[in-house]
Amino acid sequence: MTDTDQIARLVAIMARLRHPERGCPWDLEQDFASIAPYTIEEAYEVAEAIAQNDMGALKEELGDLLLQVVFHARMAEEAGHFAFADVAQAIADKMIRRHPHVFGSVKMRSAEAQTAAWEALKAAERRVKAEANGAGADQPHSALDGVGLALPALTRAAKIQGRAARVGFDWGAAAPVLDKIAEEIAELRREVEGGGEKDRIEDETGDLLFAVVNLARHLKIDPEAALRRSTAKFERRFRRIEERLAARGMSPPEASLDEMEAEWQDAKREGL
Repeated sequence: MTDTDQIARLVAIMARLRHPERGCPWDLEQDFASIAPYTIEEAYEVAEAIAQNDMGALKEELGDLLLQVVFHARMAEEAGHFAFADVAQAIADKMIRRHPHVFGSVKMRSAEAQTAAWEALKAAERRVKAEANGAGADQPHSALDGVGLALPALTRAAKIQGRAARVGFDWGAAAPVLDKIAEEIAELRREVEGGGEKDRIEDETGDLLFAVVNLARHLKIDPEAALRRSTAKFERRFRRIEERLAARGMSPPEASLDEMEAEWQDAKREGL
């Protein structure tokens, strides 16, 4: 079967699952809101398969993610909004529109120039969309328009900062960001040691995280990927602590912090 045949088969399977009389009761109960968490989860599982360099898992997880697109498109078709073919056409049209150097006669001098042109095209599209939704052409448009509220917090912070940087609101190097991080740590310390209110401590903690994201952006590091990597490292080392304590007939609640710290340092020396 061709790629087109396989996609048509998948679309037909979803239509059957959503058939009012012969469909699956669970699938029929779903709506956009109930399916959205699964869509996000599948995207993360794709990322996990990539991080593990597991091509078998990646094929499976990409299929699961594609199913989510088909599911949403089917519900939209039932409601008379659009169908899967409209989704495919819209993204194909967008890719052609945003790559005039590939599908047209425009010449790009470098990857940096292409990125700048891409962002300019996206900004123009956002303006057209805003005007179509009722915003007048004379109304101001923000450089921050269009950054999704549902993004993970670290990713959204980096995108917001990047948008501000493109219009000149940014430090020119990483060093001043390190100074800003030190400043935010000092402010957080004052609130914690001074018995500050929870809202103030939360606010200062957020400022510190925002500054760290800014540093990651200047260093061209994805803050989400960096945090996932550190979390995985912590998990490996903590599991090793549990294993070593179990070999001694103990569990973490029965061990002292010093004993667990000693095992932690051993795990570090092992390269975990």
